[in-house]
Amino acid sequence: MNDAPITLPLYEAIVDVELPVELGQGPLGQRRLINIVGGEFEGPRLRGRVLPGGADRQLIRPDGVRLLDALYEMQTDDGTVLTVRNRVKVIERPGQPREALSHVEITAPAGPHAWLNDAVLVGRAHPRLPDRQAVRICVYQLR
Repeated sequence: MNDAPITLPLYEAIVDVELPVELGQGPLGQRRLINIVGGEFEGPRLRGRVLPGGADRQLIRPDGVRLLDALYEMQTDDGTVLTVRNRVKVIERPGQPREALSHVEITAPAGPHAWLNDAVLVGRAHPRLPDRQAVRICVYQLR
């Protein structure tokens, strides 16, 4: 197979978050909400700030796998507001490295960032930073 996609770095975001709010047990697992309160992002073609007001809804399945569904906005340095939906699957098994891979969708208005509407994006989420109430998210474009 010589047609395998390649990944190109799009941006790295540091997303400031609040502590989790436990929402109780549901039929599919434990539910929680983590509010997004700010941050910044930077990459070869994009940079700016993460806007407050978004949230990460999480479901912790009975087998321990966490399903995250984050929806938030980022504002580029030129003032364009992008809407980001990041769906992450976090798998932590004893004796195996932690995996937190995601599918990222970005919605942009008409203009210089409209190409993001058609981009196929994947990401990797990293645990909370030790010196900041934030997570690191690296996003890549598939080509």
